[in-house]
Amino acid sequence: MKVIYIIWLRQLKRYYRSKSRVIGALGQPLLFLLAFGFGFGPMYQKAIGGNYIDFIAPGIIAMSILFSATFFGIEIIWDKQFGFLKEMLVAPISRLKIMIGRTLGGATVAVVQGIIVLLLSLLIGFRPVNLTQLPFAILFMILIALIFTAFGTAIASVLQDMHGFQLIINFLLMPLFFLSGALFPLTGLPKALAFILKINPLAYGVDGLRATLAGMAQFSIIHDFIILGIITIIFVAIGTYSFSKIQI
Repeated sequence: MKVIYIIWLRQLKRYYRSKSRVIGALGQPLLFLLAFGFGFGPMYQKAIGGNYIDFIAPGIIAMSILFSATFFGIEIIWDKQFGFLKEMLVAPISRLKIMIGRTLGGATVAVVQGIIVLLLSLLIGFRPVNLTQLPFAILFMILIALIFTAFGTAIASVLQDMHGFQLIINFLLMPLFFLSGALFPLTGLPKALAFILKINPLAYGVDGLRATLAGMAQFSIIHDFIILGIITIIFVAIGTYSFSKIQI
């Protein structure tokens, strides 16, 4: 446990030493909240009724966690290129513990980013329906963060180039985000699109956050939690296996 804690703490220190990274990670979610929230708000109110900010805020929180968690994997490529990862892997430490420590570090950073976006959304006008549901919302944030930190680790473990990592991740993440129901309701969709949403893990995270924060959901909270829990186990296992196969 001590090794995992040290690696986790090291990951946090490395990230928060760069203030530009912290501020930059908040720029995109804030832009989406302002541009989409106020831009499409009147149309949403006429078509469906209600406040679009209340609908979109949980999706933007999930988006901030998605990108922060996945791009944490780029540090593996960075460490490969500068030899830090080799020094860590040749040490008498289990690769499993290294992977757990890095995953927890990346997930912690992503959850903190999500909480900051939640606070920013409150300033813009979002109002959670029930504050007693906030711990469950944070639980959904943790599951999303664990899934996509492990996902980023799995991708980074087999790549050597940071630019290639960014291209592949952006190619995968943008469809995951836009087809998660973060920006539009899940009802009345074509069958093909509805099927894609059902196999998109982020869709269950968005739905869980929307249920706990805004009182709106397509599925039940238990359903979202079970699906995300299963996906978390699968993705962490894949990330652990990929990390264990890194050649030094």
